[in-house]
Amino acid sequence: MGLLDGRVALVTGGESGIGAATAKALGAEGAAVAVLFHTDDKAASAVRDAIVDEGGKAMIVKADVGDEALVTRAFATVTAELGLPDLLINSAGLNMSGVPVADMELSQWNRLIRTDLTGAFLTSRAFVRGLREARRPGRIVNISSIHSTAVRYGGADYCAAKAGLDSLTRTMAVECGPMRIGVNAIAPGMILTPMNREAQSDPRVLAAARDHIPWGRAGKAEEVAALAVYLCSDKASYMTGAVVTIDGGLMLEQALGA
Repeated sequence: MGLLDGRVALVTGGESGIGAATAKALGAEGAAVAVLFHTDDKAASAVRDAIVDEGGKAMIVKADVGDEALVTRAFATVTAELGLPDLLINSAGLNMSGVPVADMELSQWNRLIRTDLTGAFLTSRAFVRGLREARRPGRIVNISSIHSTAVRYGGADYCAAKAGLDSLTRTMAVECGPMRIGVNAIAPGMILTPMNREAQSDPRVLAAARDHIPWGRAGKAEEVAALAVYLCSDKASYMTGAVVTIDGGLMLEQALGA
């Protein structure tokens, strides 16, 4: 028996990084998993196959989370094949551009906000509408970031999107509480995923970052996934509106040396 037997999960950005690790972890705990991807069908298929090879049930769905019609279609496809989703992991996202506001093109700003924030709005809206109609409870877990509050030079697009995601999380927790739909977010610090390619490929970059992490290392996608599983389970039934930091203590270093 798994923690999530009988549940149906939809994971956006499920083809890589935290999304892929979470999709596998949910499948290992008994949930049927829809891996929603945008471009890399080979990677998405690999995640699906990994879940199925372990005895789980999974499918892949292609959709741009920033496209309202495609999100609606994706939920209909998942519902027809796996059943109504009652777990939603919003992991799809783009990284910060590194461009300061004065030099940033509006197209870059819109591109990131569309994926990292509007995408979570559209998927969450579709998810809640389905559960509301069916009068069923559920859980949403948004993958935010410590950079929703700890801003970085050249990160206005990403930091603003993640700050918005935190507010969306809290607002929906208030709105969805009476429906018993819990809404929480996870704020990871430095996690070794494809989004941190430089740290993965250059030991010097990784070592420099590690010096600022009290725990002495970067995190793993599987560690974030384990937290997501907990937040999706009945063990976290009284948690809603929380933004849970998982960063090895990195956020505690902000004011040191000031």
